[in-house]
Amino acid sequence: MKQSRRLITLSHSYVVGLNRRLANEMMRVGAGAWDVTTVAPRFFHGDLSPLALQLEADEPARTEGVRAFFSRSLHTFLYGPEVHAHLARGADLVHVWEEPYVLAGLELALLTPRHVPLVFSTAQNLSKRYPPPFAQAERFVVQRASGWVAWGETVRDNLLTRPGYAERPARAIPMGVDADLFQPDRAAGESLRRELGWETSGPPVVGFLGRFVPEKGVPLLMDALDALDTPWRALFVGGGPMEGALRDWAARHTHSVRVLTGVPHAGVPRALNAMDMLCAPSQTTRQWREQFGRMLAEGFACGVPVLGSDSGEVPRTMGDAGIVLPEASVSAWTQAIANLLESPQRREELATRGRERAVTRFSWPVVAKAHLDFFTEVLEQRG
Repeated sequence: MKQSRRLITLSHSYVVGLNRRLANEMMRVGAGAWDVTTVAPRFFHGDLSPLALQLEADEPARTEGVRAFFSRSLHTFLYGPEVHAHLARGADLVHVWEEPYVLAGLELALLTPRHVPLVFSTAQNLSKRYPPPFAQAERFVVQRASGWVAWGETVRDNLLTRPGYAERPARAIPMGVDADLFQPDRAAGESLRRELGWETSGPPVVGFLGRFVPEKGVPLLMDALDALDTPWRALFVGGGPMEGALRDWAARHTHSVRVLTGVPHAGVPRALNAMDMLCAPSQTTRQWREQFGRMLAEGFACGVPVLGSDSGEVPRTMGDAGIVLPEASVSAWTQAIANLLESPQRREELATRGRERAVTRFSWPVVAKAHLDFFTEVLEQRG
């Protein structure tokens, strides 16, 4: 019987159980062919609060906790000596879900035995010049790697123009979505509408999911809604610096607008099902453009029609399952929203296409298989 290949996958993101879904799904999909071990920090300073590693009893992949140092900075944190022991035990391939220009990415590339293929994942879709030592870290990691995974086609296209990347095998793979957790459930959505004080028979609900910041297009969406003649309601779900301005605006639309903050990830499907369409008017800046748009895939999976801007990866994520609009055109957004508000048939058509795209392209088994297929190609190319 052929022995399973041993995969070690490391990431600071794995401190959160939801982010270990990739590793766990690779274990499920690769059962018998791959044996997956996840290495994660036991503690990490998150963006909003400290995070402690918590394991679930039914996780198929083994997770090993290690110390992380200086974790208040994603660019300079390090895993420390414990991780060396895990990498020295032997693996057929090491997968590093850390950017190649951060110190942790450099550390793991240095500690992975030279004879073991290393593949890193990256979401950098803007070409940037890094100061020392980050530029040197990126150069070393790319040279050391046997391949790299781009979290999106625009990421791949951007990095292929940088030194060294084109010399290594690469694969563009999207982020995953739990198509079982995120699925159409209109009863749950109607229940939330009632809790919000809305009649279920009122005007369609225009939705927003994400950070309340200008680059996510919150001001544009407010302007587009203000310009509508067609009756509407709007549900904003998320949080961020613009919450105060958003609530002030909502106060002028007492009966039409609701703002929900502090919604846990498990509660997002219910919120999405309370929407008749989801708007993602992301705005490109000098330092940022949309990398994937997880909310798009989650909206698709819940059977919610999706409108997205032409920023970054959004058009690639949307494909022909949603409506892509110019990111800076308030009038285009107003017209597109009005068209959907007035056409239940068009909304139903987009809902069906979106759900199909979520299941066939973004569901975790599909994403996990794409990773394992690429890892297999890397191993076969090395002989």
